[in-house]
Amino acid sequence: MNSIGKRLEKYTIQRPQEVLLINVEVGNEEDTIAIFKGFSSSLMRPTAFDPDIPVLPDGAKIISIDRIATPYNPEAPRYIQQGILWEEMEALLLQVGV
Repeated sequence: MNSIGKRLEKYTIQRPQEVLLINVEVGNEEDTIAIFKGFSSSLMRPTAFDPDIPVLPDGAKIISIDRIATPYNPEAPRYIQQGILWEEMEALLLQVGV
């Protein structure tokens, strides 16, 4: 089975009109990860250049997920859905087959 991060990346390949903003807790630190068209990037800490190094580690706790319409403008995001819990997102992943 693919990791959560890889599944979310595949979701954004299937839905290129969406950006996912993932609020997570990694260890004792919070992070926000943007996923768009199959690529992940941390908005709060450095992101490795190597795409094989997961931005969303397997042990991360997902706090919430926001679905945002593209093009993404951080100053005025157009939310499709806000504050999604993992269980709700998992249903969306299954809808697109990832």
